[in-house]
Amino acid sequence: MLKTFTLTILLLSCLTSVAQSFADLVAEVNQSVVTIQVLQKRNTGLGNPNGYTDDHGMGSGVLVGEKKIYILTAAHVVADASKIQVVFADGTSSEATIRRIDQTADVALLQLTEVAAHIPPAKIGDSDAMRIGDDIFIIGNPLGLEHSVSRGIISGKHVEKNEINNNRSQEFFQTDASINKGNSGGPMFNMQGEVVGIVSSILSFSGGFEGLGFAATSSITKEILLQTGRIWFGTNVIPMSAEFCNIFNIPQEGALMVQAVVENSPAYFMGLKGGYVKMTIGKMEILAGGDVILQFDDIPLDSIENITRFYDYLNSMKSGQNYTVKILRNGEIKHLSWRMQ
Repeated sequence: MLKTFTLTILLLSCLTSVAQSFADLVAEVNQSVVTIQVLQKRNTGLGNPNGYTDDHGMGSGVLVGEKKIYILTAAHVVADASKIQVVFADGTSSEATIRRIDQTADVALLQLTEVAAHIPPAKIGDSDAMRIGDDIFIIGNPLGLEHSVSRGIISGKHVEKNEINNNRSQEFFQTDASINKGNSGGPMFNMQGEVVGIVSSILSFSGGFEGLGFAATSSITKEILLQTGRIWFGTNVIPMSAEFCNIFNIPQEGALMVQAVVENSPAYFMGLKGGYVKMTIGKMEILAGGDVILQFDDIPLDSIENITRFYDYLNSMKSGQNYTVKILRNGEIKHLSWRMQ
């Protein structure tokens, strides 16, 4: 009886220790997790180029880097934001701008206007070392409930390749950790408190969480945002096929149709215009009436290969470098110029 009692005490002690260590880990990394508040201006699509509505949105993110000025989040949280406010767990806040973004991989890097000197940044872990079945946890703002924690495992790993150069274009962890609206952009941590993913989306038939959540891996996040980079241009565009160009009487077999231009972005200041008339072509809904980008410097955007070249070229541009965009606007060819900031 005494041995059984002693063993029970030891087991309870171990369980308490594990629970306490996880709580301590959450408290430690939670300081780096942020709430992201965005203001978006959207055209109503009713035929008025100046007819806009204001939308407010919320997501999550995480402070990274020794300089304490960078936030990792999901691209879809901030891609169309004209204003971004980052709020820390202690209630302090700072405005932020987009530094790098990739909407295919759904990751974005923000830069704070003020250094978060009092906040410890999160460490970025090696997602390639994670295995299916490994424990993870997520911190974010589901449905506006700030700094909520959910726990689960890596349920799967999904990789998609770029059709042109066979590099990774998307890489996601699948998880059963609870994810809801507002979690997007928040960090997925391993049990060492390192960021191994950025929460992206859920697969749901009901609109709520059904056990299928996805997070962009830290490996592709570093590869895209911290190494190769993706310059933020501030446009929402649709690649136009040869058939699509023929429908709209575009004088080449490919182009980019501008759907929206984000306020205070490079595209906004150089004068690009977005669409303002809602149209449906097949199953695709678009905003027509905006600019059509035909060429960027000496790169005609008339094929998938050249569009890929354009993005690579844009990413390689240096601060102070001039560039020219050739567009079609209201049936006329125009040239817009800008200097890389």
